[in-house]
Amino acid sequence: MKNSRLAIFRADFAASLVVFLVAVPLCVGVAVASGVPAELGLVTGIVGGLLTGLLPGSSLQVSGPAAGLTVLVFEAVKEYGLGALGALVLAAGVLQLAMGALRLGRWFRAISVAVVQGMLAGIGLVLIAGQVYALADAKAPGGGLTNVGGLPGLVTATAGSGPALTAFGIGAATIAVLVLWPRWRPAARILPAPLAAVALATTAVAVLDLPVARVRVSGLLSAIQPPGLADLGRLADIGVLGTVLAFTLIASAESLFSAAAVDRLHTGPRTDYDKELMAQGAGNAVCGALGALPMTAVIVRSAANVQAGARTKASRVLHGAWLLLFAAAFPAALGVVPVAALAGILVHAGCKLIPLRELRPLWREHRGEAVVLLATAVAIVTVNMFEGVLIGLLMAVVKTAWETSHVHLEIDAHDGDEPMRVRAVGNATFLRLPKLLDQLEALPRDREVALDLSGLRHLDHACGTALTNWAEAHRRSRERTAEPVS
Repeated sequence: MKNSRLAIFRADFAASLVVFLVAVPLCVGVAVASGVPAELGLVTGIVGGLLTGLLPGSSLQVSGPAAGLTVLVFEAVKEYGLGALGALVLAAGVLQLAMGALRLGRWFRAISVAVVQGMLAGIGLVLIAGQVYALADAKAPGGGLTNVGGLPGLVTATAGSGPALTAFGIGAATIAVLVLWPRWRPAARILPAPLAAVALATTAVAVLDLPVARVRVSGLLSAIQPPGLADLGRLADIGVLGTVLAFTLIASAESLFSAAAVDRLHTGPRTDYDKELMAQGAGNAVCGALGALPMTAVIVRSAANVQAGARTKASRVLHGAWLLLFAAAFPAALGVVPVAALAGILVHAGCKLIPLRELRPLWREHRGEAVVLLATAVAIVTVNMFEGVLIGLLMAVVKTAWETSHVHLEIDAHDGDEPMRVRAVGNATFLRLPKLLDQLEALPRDREVALDLSGLRHLDHACGTALTNWAEAHRRSRERTAEPVS
């Protein structure tokens, strides 16, 4: 028994080091892309390990700042200021705690997968469009379509600037390392690709003394800015509440879908979705109180944790301890990291959010789902995150209602004076009403029709009213036709 416990601890200890090495560049990169101090990304990673890692829910998935919320955080900081970020995250955490307590976690599994994939694809596109500017040490002009429209100008400006070309070369080389490093299996087992890419880029910049922008460092304690009363008071604004709901919806959905994916990677205990939602809520509440970034469960770190041989939640707690030790003992190490290298990591992460491999078979087998996915992604790029997700959810509901509202008419046309029997079968909703009325209008006006609705499994109010009105109008029309001409 003692040897067994020791073997489990060794496995968790080794896995925690791997997850720590993966988490450092991602935490810092997400923070920089979100427009907040780099240290706040580490704070969220620390809370995700030391607090959320201890709580029940999912035993092996790892939480921290995620690329999926980068765009929304950047827009929130730009709109409301850095001070309000803590209030937004705190409110989102409280909402998650409430939803977990009400046992709503399992219902997130009912969200259309196409909407979630479309949401991630839209986030990935916006993230790429914004971070391409950071690859060249340039400032993105805005968000969504504005960034996309400014790309030709970025290409022209970069081509005519030596420092911009240098920064772009560093970023492009970082992406190349991220793509090629995992193929070098002996090296990949020792050093994760994100850390290897950042380490190589940082070394090259330092050795060659290249004129590129570095990460700005302010210190862990000075970066922490708890929300004040004025920031908390802004939660009453309608716009702020919309942002809080977007944080809550996206963070919860991403965490619980990640949990389902991680469960498929191991044979250990399954996730309790309600407890996991409460764990995420507790972590976000603490992150909000510290003025840090929102957290979600992150599939990249979680998969690395499982693949490194983690056996219990001790691995993710230890990874939080290593992050705390790094942030406290080596804060200056962040100041030598080139911004272009972190942008390269996030461009690569954005590309992985776009489900290109799944899109083609989805289009062949479930074209409606593919349309919902694409529409959600386009809406996020052209409008914004929250409204884009709402548009996707609405389209998914309409698609499902359309597919389930199958109805047809069984017509039994007797000869002679007997009424024509018309029996409606299926689910009659307003979505199928135009086609249904067209079929009824095509019936002979001079024949009596007996409309039988007993074969309907569902009849909504709009459809029922329309069918009743048609039957009455048809009766009057037949009576007028049958009246003798005086």
